[in-house]
Amino acid sequence: MIKRIGLLLATLLFSAGVIAAETAGSATDWKEGTHYFLISPAQPTATGDRVEVLEVFSYACPHCAHFQPYAEQIKQSLPAYAQFEYMPAIFNASWEPFARAYYTAQSMGVAEKTHQALFDALHRDHIPMRSIEDLATFYAQQGVDRAKFLATAASFEVESKMSRSMEIVKNDGVDGTPTIVVNGKYRITGASAGGFPQMVELTNWLVKKEHDAKAKPAKAAKK
Repeated sequence: MIKRIGLLLATLLFSAGVIAAETAGSATDWKEGTHYFLISPAQPTATGDRVEVLEVFSYACPHCAHFQPYAEQIKQSLPAYAQFEYMPAIFNASWEPFARAYYTAQSMGVAEKTHQALFDALHRDHIPMRSIEDLATFYAQQGVDRAKFLATAASFEVESKMSRSMEIVKNDGVDGTPTIVVNGKYRITGASAGGFPQMVELTNWLVKKEHDAKAKPAKAAKK
């Protein structure tokens, strides 16, 4: 009987410790300037009335490949008032073809279908791809017309999106990938949040924070 009581107490103490540890990393501890950074001035978004969650990434970035399951988790967990978007960064010339490929795939309506597949090809299967021609071959293997892919990659639409991407990266103060930007106002990295799982929690917390901030003026106007 004594042993059973001791075991029960030990179990309760262990459970309390787990709860305390989880509470210690809860949303109430998030601090501006430490875990996330204010973008000032706030930048325009492309999601209308919805709170924008933007992942700045590159297919060339191994950290982005590791983060992709967490990005998917964020996307699936967002409330109806928020919207997830991807934006490729171009920090150097070697990243340019990957940004061009993403926007080309987006323009052709195959970005969602091929997103994980390209990460897998590069970082799991280690298939060498360095040029837009290499990437066109990959997309052709996914059922995309290669000639049309290359023509779209050289289009004004894709060039404009790439220029816009570089402008947003600069204005948002993004200096590494993966980075999450919430509604053009808050910037999060894995290092600032404390890891990829924490990025998921912090993103959801900031989405709610931004939604609540938008809702307050609307409620006040109705009174």
